[in-house]
Amino acid sequence: MKIAVASDHGGFALKEEVKKHLMERGIEVLDLGTHSEDSVDYPIYGKACGEAVMSGKADLGVVVCGTGIGISIAANKVKGIRCGLCTSVEMARLAKQHNNANVLALGGRTTEMDLAMEIVDTWLDTEFEGGRHQRRTGLLDQM
Repeated sequence: MKIAVASDHGGFALKEEVKKHLMERGIEVLDLGTHSEDSVDYPIYGKACGEAVMSGKADLGVVVCGTGIGISIAANKVKGIRCGLCTSVEMARLAKQHNNANVLALGGRTTEMDLAMEIVDTWLDTEFEGGRHQRRTGLLDQM
């Protein structure tokens, strides 16, 4: 499995920790930047991550900005991306079970490090339920 990670300056520190955590799990990481806390524009990085997932360069993606809001909006502009901003373990579980989220968004300034890693693990370890949810994700993908 390969996971693309991307962030703006507000999410840089958390992105770096997520990257380490993923590698400790034996997951290959494609780091799309940013590579410092210098100010950058989050839409560039959300789009890059979404495109990496949709092109097959990565299986899944994780995006991080200060709150996770802006970069999730940017990722969701890429056709076929279902990016969920998760602030709890329950949201991460449901984002995968019901929405088959292929990109996870986190807030670097709003999510504690330990909780962020629990969210990542839950999202990765949860399976999509399909069934009635398949119809709904299909409708999303048609938009």
